[in-house]
Amino acid sequence: MSDGVDELIDSSFPNGGKSDQNPKHPFVPFRILYRSSMTNEDNFDAYKPGKIAILVEDAGVNKAQLPVFQMFVLAVLAGAFIGFGGAAYTAVMSGVDGAFGPARLLGGIVFSLGLILVIVGGAELFTGNALMVMAAVDRKISVRQLLRSWAVVYLGNLIGAAGLALAFGFSGILQGPLEATAIAIVQAKTALDPIEAFVRGALCNALVCLAIWLSFAARTVAGKVLAVLWPISAFVLLGLEHSVANMYFFPQGWLAGSDVPVGMAVTNLLWVTLGNIMGGAGGVALAYRYAFLGGSANGPSGR
Repeated sequence: MSDGVDELIDSSFPNGGKSDQNPKHPFVPFRILYRSSMTNEDNFDAYKPGKIAILVEDAGVNKAQLPVFQMFVLAVLAGAFIGFGGAAYTAVMSGVDGAFGPARLLGGIVFSLGLILVIVGGAELFTGNALMVMAAVDRKISVRQLLRSWAVVYLGNLIGAAGLALAFGFSGILQGPLEATAIAIVQAKTALDPIEAFVRGALCNALVCLAIWLSFAARTVAGKVLAVLWPISAFVLLGLEHSVANMYFFPQGWLAGSDVPVGMAVTNLLWVTLGNIMGGAGGVALAYRYAFLGGSANGPSGR
């Protein structure tokens, strides 16, 4: 029984897939390659979790080996990308009840722009780099390399996010309805006590790292976008805390006229950062490392 591939080739090419120069011989290489690309499930199926673990660990090694300047530039870009998501979130939440579920869900969807830009466009995000712990545990990178990467990327993210907030401040966009929203956002963040900030940070980065993990499963841009969309929308909907997003939100709030003290912002950022490390490195990276790479030094357990 025909699977339709030959019919598709014959209808697409006047000579039925045969060479004009030698019509007696089918253009076999093209027909074989075309059939293979259309029928081989490995060309479009998502990677299995065991393969994702290898890809994530290899990515951690590559990240650790980046030259410092390149790493820093990519980190600045990531901070700005997350800032764009934060600005879009601020705009969506202006004029609506921030405690209203559907409005927060919409805010989460537009905030996903930030991580989509990071993953598809290419950039270095501190919270996502918590997954580098997998490579460190397997001694493919040193602890020194891990900490160097985290420090450089954290600083770059801060500069990128704060720089974008400054640009929006000079643009006049933060005036009007966005002004009140920007102030309300930072007031809510500084109202959290340290334990709340830490736990929300841990839960947040578990979802962020899961979004990145799922994006490694996808083989297409559309698949990566969909993989990112729902975990990120969920963390925003639930009111969880992301350190790099806060690097944007606090400067945005100050530029909008907030009187939140710098000390309170730093305290929030400290506890949220520690929570992000715990949730990403411990909650996702180590769990998946031991689940899929712990049983064999040579690869995944076959799942």
